[in-house]
Amino acid sequence: MPLYVLLIALAVLLILSAFFSLSETSMMAINRYRLKHLVKQGNRGARLTAQLLMNVDKLLGVILLGNNLLNAAAATLVAVIVSLFFSHNELALFFGTVGVTFAILVFSEITPKVIAAAYPERIALASSYVLTPLLKLFSPVVWFVNLFVQALLTILHLKPKAENTQKISMEELKTLVLEAGHFIRKKHQTMLLNLFDLETITVDDVMVPRGQIEAIDLNAEDETIRNQLLTCYHTRLPVYRGTLDDVTGIIHVRKVLNQLGSGEITSAALEKIMREPYFVPSGTPLFSQLQLFQENRERVGLIVDEYGEWKGLVTLEDIVEEIIGEFTTHPPSQVGTFLKQEDGSIIVEGSSLLRDLNRKLGLNLPLGGPKTLNGLIVEHFQDIPEAGTSLKIAGYPMEIIQTQDRVVKVVRIFSVPAPTEERAIAE
Repeated sequence: MPLYVLLIALAVLLILSAFFSLSETSMMAINRYRLKHLVKQGNRGARLTAQLLMNVDKLLGVILLGNNLLNAAAATLVAVIVSLFFSHNELALFFGTVGVTFAILVFSEITPKVIAAAYPERIALASSYVLTPLLKLFSPVVWFVNLFVQALLTILHLKPKAENTQKISMEELKTLVLEAGHFIRKKHQTMLLNLFDLETITVDDVMVPRGQIEAIDLNAEDETIRNQLLTCYHTRLPVYRGTLDDVTGIIHVRKVLNQLGSGEITSAALEKIMREPYFVPSGTPLFSQLQLFQENRERVGLIVDEYGEWKGLVTLEDIVEEIIGEFTTHPPSQVGTFLKQEDGSIIVEGSSLLRDLNRKLGLNLPLGGPKTLNGLIVEHFQDIPEAGTSLKIAGYPMEIIQTQDRVVKVVRIFSVPAPTEERAIAE
């Protein structure tokens, strides 16, 4: 046989081997979620690829069978060429072996696999049209080889499960969202990440503390109740008798306004239109509470601890703000919570939630214990500190400006980075 025919045959073997290398890498590197999307769109190549990937052992069997068979044939062909033209010269056989190894690595292994890793989708979808009939043709051989593979896996006590390969953890999903910056708008990306965090955030993290809740005392005079309803900012108010420990219901201000048209507002009239209070156990994850609000058709929940003591209040709006960000309207009691000074320090209220401080001021205060700045400072001292006391928590210097009724009312925080809203505007 002429030399050029043998060299052409060798080139064909290397090209075919390169095809199997391309197929192997592209099939393993293709994005499975993108593949599922293409299958739903009716792409035939994607459907064939998905069917091949359902049986990875058979797919790898036919790919490696063809690849190794072609590489072995190429090596044998080089040995034949060397034997014909160099009369079994050992040095010629050595250089022939080195040459064919180099050719296989460059043209049939490394280069094709690098290309396949760069364009896995295009190559995988195209190669599926060839691999599908090859798998059917060589299925008996692949089945026979896989018998030994399964036996070896059993001896080694290895039993890979195909269904586990498609699972993705919450942290991995967050990473996917963070790395999809070119495909997901920044605002949508933030909302998705906030939605994932609802499982780790509890109602205690976003509640309005009991001391800051505006409520109506049914034992008060009718004129006092009327003035409070006419000047209140909220649409729903808790109702109690004598002390906040005796909460009797929730009233909707709109119903009260309707009551104004039919007569005077009295305690008895409020009792007729108020709803039963909806209590929420302390520590309930926000995502679960969101579902409970939907199932029970409630918008306001009163948070109680393990002893049944009323700790605070959480609303549907509080949970929605954790997902999409704060609304533009706030109660007057919440306006001016953070006051920036000329020296760069920030004056904050002791009742401020630590999550709000971290989010709005770019801090990194610990969230594992107390939920408010007052609680964090009291836990740090194990006592009620006096005004003028300085301390450092999580690396942030602070000064207590005012204490009242065993509570830290006002705190100055030094060396605070610019609030996140200002940084976003500056960028």
